[in-house]
Amino acid sequence: MAVSRSRSASRSRPAAALVLVTALAAVGLGPAETPAAAADVPVGSGSYSDTRPAGTSGPTTNTGAPVTPKVTPGAKGKPVPTNDWWSSLAFQRYGDNPYSTPMYGHPLTYQATAAGLEIGYPTTPAVVGEGRQYEYAHKRDLTLGLTGLNSPDTKADAWSDWTVTPYWSDGTRTLRTTIGHGLPFVYAKGAGGNAQIATASTPAVFADQGNVLGITVGGHHYALFAPSGSDWNLSGSTVTAALGAKDYFSLAVLPSTDALATYKKYAYSFVTGSKASWSYSAGSVRTGYTLTTQAQEGSETGTVQALYRHQWLHTTDPLTSYTYVSSRGTMKVREGKTFTTTQKSSPVLPALPKSSGVDRARLKTHLDEVANAADPFSGATDTYWTGKALGRLAQLVPVADQIGETATRDKLLGLLKGRLQEWFTAGGASEFSYDRDWKTLTGYPASYGSDTELNDHHFHYSYYVYAAAIIAQYDRAWAADSAWGGMVKTLIRDAANPARDDTAFPFLRGFDVYAGHSWASGHQGFAAGNNQESSSESTNLSAALVLWGSATDNNELRDLGAYLLTTESEAIAQYWFDADQQVFPSGFGHDTAGMVWGSGAAYATWWTANPEEIHGINVLPVTGGSLHLSGHKAAIRRNLAELVRENGGPAVEWRDILWEFESLADPAAAKAKWDAGQAGYTPEQGESKAHTYHWIGTLDTFGAPDTTVTGDIPTSAVFSKGTVRTYAAHNFGASPRTVTFSDGATLTVPARSTATGTGTGGGDPDPDPDPPTGNVFQLRTGGALTTATGTTAGSDTVPSAGGANHDGTPYQPLVYEAKKVNGTYAAGASTAFRIQLDAGTAVGLGQQARISYDLTGDGSFERTETYRYFATDPVTGWETYSESSGLRSATGTLGNLTGGTVRLEVWSAIGNAPAKLRTGTADSTLTIPFG
Repeated sequence: MAVSRSRSASRSRPAAALVLVTALAAVGLGPAETPAAAADVPVGSGSYSDTRPAGTSGPTTNTGAPVTPKVTPGAKGKPVPTNDWWSSLAFQRYGDNPYSTPMYGHPLTYQATAAGLEIGYPTTPAVVGEGRQYEYAHKRDLTLGLTGLNSPDTKADAWSDWTVTPYWSDGTRTLRTTIGHGLPFVYAKGAGGNAQIATASTPAVFADQGNVLGITVGGHHYALFAPSGSDWNLSGSTVTAALGAKDYFSLAVLPSTDALATYKKYAYSFVTGSKASWSYSAGSVRTGYTLTTQAQEGSETGTVQALYRHQWLHTTDPLTSYTYVSSRGTMKVREGKTFTTTQKSSPVLPALPKSSGVDRARLKTHLDEVANAADPFSGATDTYWTGKALGRLAQLVPVADQIGETATRDKLLGLLKGRLQEWFTAGGASEFSYDRDWKTLTGYPASYGSDTELNDHHFHYSYYVYAAAIIAQYDRAWAADSAWGGMVKTLIRDAANPARDDTAFPFLRGFDVYAGHSWASGHQGFAAGNNQESSSESTNLSAALVLWGSATDNNELRDLGAYLLTTESEAIAQYWFDADQQVFPSGFGHDTAGMVWGSGAAYATWWTANPEEIHGINVLPVTGGSLHLSGHKAAIRRNLAELVRENGGPAVEWRDILWEFESLADPAAAKAKWDAGQAGYTPEQGESKAHTYHWIGTLDTFGAPDTTVTGDIPTSAVFSKGTVRTYAAHNFGASPRTVTFSDGATLTVPARSTATGTGTGGGDPDPDPDPPTGNVFQLRTGGALTTATGTTAGSDTVPSAGGANHDGTPYQPLVYEAKKVNGTYAAGASTAFRIQLDAGTAVGLGQQARISYDLTGDGSFERTETYRYFATDPVTGWETYSESSGLRSATGTLGNLTGGTVRLEVWSAIGNAPAKLRTGTADSTLTIPFG
């Protein structure tokens, strides 16, 4: 479950805040088991204990009984990925449920029972809890099992990045199923009984092909697949098939009955594993998703998978017309075992840069208030509140350094080092202890179930890694593995381990690579599935990894942080803030969610119904890793407008957090509120007046972050005010470097420093434009197609083809889009374009264009046109690529545009070097055949 954030270390749960969880959560822990004698494990200058402190607890059931992973002998000893969508299979939170709680794979939902696996496909949302929660709750359509199966429990037998294999055995019959995110299929292997599907109501048969049966249950269409030579037999609400000498069968939920032939093709190609891969390069994050399969009969090894919204928004891989309903909006189906997404990397800075909008004397006064406090840690003793205090102090180190307050800077660094070293040394009042059974490192004193439920490790430890990264920026020796860096990396291994072959910790404990975000509950023991409240504390860890990796020359951890932050940023925008207004059901009536559940989302927190905390919990802590929130400014404005409505007026308790949030969309408005209210408020416990003053004054000077432009290192950002862009970057290296931005601007940054520079041509960075008018579009750096006339030329870099042939298939394309386009199709007219390219002196390059038309803006492109590539010459200077190169291929037909989307993609079809594409003026245009 997600941790509470109260005004003090204690918390209460008002009834109004917990309508959503009264039927979900059980509380109350019994006595802890007695630990064995402890031994310290040295790590550099630090250490952790291999046994938890006396009088403390590890993972338990809800009644306090100690619990170990519920896995098969074959899986015993392997690190169990707690905090996942299916964790209740392995973490038995309730003594009377040895199976599982509902698990939300999407599009299917599941629950393990004695008779096998319950399967559902919820398609109609319910709005509950006085309108505070929407849910697509698990409801059984059918149960997959074997005749006579009556297993005493269900165990986790195997798992991969987003799939899991539950196991049942009653001594006579054994059953294994493989289920996962995005899988319309359930794959089963059984012995000792016939295949059995028990339906919740009498099914209607729409297709009977012997070993393939199509049935409709509760309005949902399923296809059942038995081995060749078998035959499904229906009796009332029970369907059985003899397996003979075979041991396999499967079923799939169909998007429609006419999809049966497509799905039948893949019914015996069983998914056996899943794996995500990622890379960061020059301001871009590329993620690959791959399924492994094994043919049970025949030679087909392909499959189908359903993509979440945050995935299909960023892929250029072909998708089918099939879709599914889910609590995350529409899922779209792809035929194939792999797909790839490409996103602009989210910006990160150690702190906002120095600006003229911050008065040095005033800032020094606020800094002294924190540095000279009688107790800078505000009495914190547990992992969470200590972390909050560490974060508050760490935020101010670069700020003090900016204004030459080196004594204050060093005092703050000393405080951070001292407290971290206490925690990083076993045997004291605070320490980290390793649990051999659960393969986890828990801090004691623990808080909010971080010990007994394995909750929130990524939240708590994010502050420790962030504080350590700030120290490493100024003292690299302290951060060495042989000093205190080894303990920092051990915390990272617990919360966000990038290594799948690590035998001591699971791969990415909290982060769900397919869902695109983290989960907070270690056991997932709720009817609504797993949950996450403070998504911003999850991204705090991701940003901290970028900073730590950059400061310690660890590109693996730096790039991991860039991947996690960029991916979760889009998930937060879509699923917490409903940025495109395409996810929350119409009856929900809210513009933001405080918590996301497997089944949906809730306008709530774990500890209060106060709107200020509901709106602020997914913002704090505000750091140089929060700039990604600025990518959807209209969503910020809707969010804050709802806050005022729900609150009956402006914020009172968390006004600093919410002022800082507003400054990411409207800095001047936030500055006015600070000026009017700064004298009479108490900072949120992870904030300080020094940091809030610096943040708001800086953004008022530079403008809001402009996430349409990226730098070629992760620690860079761009701000826009009017037509002026301010470029910022931090160089952790020992020598100066030049940072190149995607609009062509460059910035030279001295060694171990933050630098800023300005340029023009930014225009309005707000990515929520009015509908365009006209049919001639200019290309803008950042990915926009606009009918506005530009006069400032820029350029984008077309990535190299890498020496491979990508003729006809987009490869790391530049993507330009116009949305909300209206127009009447001009029959007989055709697409035209003029794109200026320059390959410099590179030989053998060819760039290619594809234009796609989504006529209604629903994400499905009805017309796609791919043009023959243009062979650029090896002479510096602009050349013109146009439709006269000829149409290579086209699919679909054109019609009228009604709120539609027009997309232009440009990529390198051949060659081994990048090229430039001109943007910003009428030199590069796209003309569409609409009036």
